[in-house]
Amino acid sequence: MRKMLVGTAVGLAASVLVSGIAVAQKDAGEVSVTATRIMSSKTVGRTSSGVPIVDVSMSYTVSFQGLNLASAAGAAEAEKRVKDAALSACKDIGRQYPDATPSDAECARITADKAMVRVHEMVAAAGRGR
Repeated sequence: MRKMLVGTAVGLAASVLVSGIAVAQKDAGEVSVTATRIMSSKTVGRTSSGVPIVDVSMSYTVSFQGLNLASAAGAAEAEKRVKDAALSACKDIGRQYPDATPSDAECARITADKAMVRVHEMVAAAGRGR
């Protein structure tokens, strides 16, 4: 059974879980896509059995330079870039921590979904600016 929690830290003895996903605007043409899994580095708590819960994250900056976000093609390319970055970040964490759960694909879906909120805001703003 795979367990996943978004937005909080929970750990199991030998498994790694997805924690929260942070998305921050770098400037008008970039989005930071951050995949987070619990494993090593900074201890953020302990399980009921005393196993340390540790937070590991990886961020990729996605540039929208050269894209017209007001166009359907530009918006679709922005979404593709974010999904690709999310998958790359989750795969990188998965290579470092092969026992991580959930799968790289599920981690990427969650990460991209969180980042898409900002992407859709940027696309809407670009559409209003026509």
